[in-house]
Amino acid sequence: MKVEAGKIRLEFDNIGSGLISKRGSLTNFKISGRNKKFITANANVKGNSIIVSSPKVLKPIAVRFGFTNGSEPNLFNKEGLPASTFRTDNW
Repeated sequence: MKVEAGKIRLEFDNIGSGLISKRGSLTNFKISGRNKKFITANANVKGNSIIVSSPKVLKPIAVRFGFTNGSEPNLFNKEGLPASTFRTDNW
């Protein structure tokens, strides 16, 4: 994870031949600032990274993915394997 100009760039190991979004825009990403309150975030595939942001969080410090009951995330690698849930925070 790297914070870059109000956005968080996520880089991954073991992504196969690349990342894709199935069924439209990426879903189930949440972002938080220093208040530690997670809100729904915009997320986009950029090469082998995911860029996560929200206009409501100007100084992000953490991201969570797939952390809601019944969520059906749509982040996959090009081979068709889904990404597992994760978090960048430890609080």
